Amino acid sequence: MSEAKSGPKDAYGLVLEAIDEGIYKPGDRMVESELAERFGVSRTPIREALQRLETQSLLARDGRSLIVASLDHNQLAELYAVRSELEGLAARLAAQHAAPEELRVLREMVEADRGRIDKPAALSRSNRRFHKQIHLASHNRYLVQQLDLVHRTMALLATTSLAVEGRSAKAVSEHDAIVTAIEARDGDAAAEALRNHISRAFETRLKLDSASAEKAG
Repeated sequence: MSEAKSGPKDAYGLVLEAIDEGIYKPGDRMVESELAERFGVSRTPIREALQRLETQSLLARDGRSLIVASLDHNQLAELYAVRSELEGLAARLAAQHAAPEELRVLREMVEADRGRIDKPAALSRSNRRFHKQIHLASHNRYLVQQLDLVHRTMALLATTSLAVEGRSAKAVSEHDAIVTAIEARDGDAAAEALRNHISRAFETRLKLDSASAEKAG
């Protein structure tokens, strides 16, 4: 087990990461004592972390219990609509403001991801790093803050759309188009490429959810 954490901020990050990685899925109960034991922290910071996550709507009440929240169809559509616009803006600003070093990092990320096409879990993690790098390359702290909120909510999606057959290769190709536009300092093309990427991801997500619902039915 990793070294024990003790602060409220650390507990929050640990619980959020566990939700993001699918250790806790929508509908799962969040029990203070179990979380404290899992992460090697006292119950007080865990309690504070759960309260914070509930305030952010990542956890919901089920009677007296807290459970990982889930997104209905309308919430999912709203989330992707906001994500598309904010990420598109980030790509546009990155095309204007990214330093040469940031461009090289983005290009290296795309090339590295070509070797993860058959590893959806690893690609999902690197995908988050890729998008975060674009956010940072926008050099707009307020936009980065809003995108952090959006991506925290993305943790409620129990499965990665990159696990759908053929999606990984397409996603990497879409990332390549985004970086190519940013490298060319073409803000319009960068924004369009990123919005197209989010649209394809949303479409895949809808198909994934539809298939899950059909199987459950």
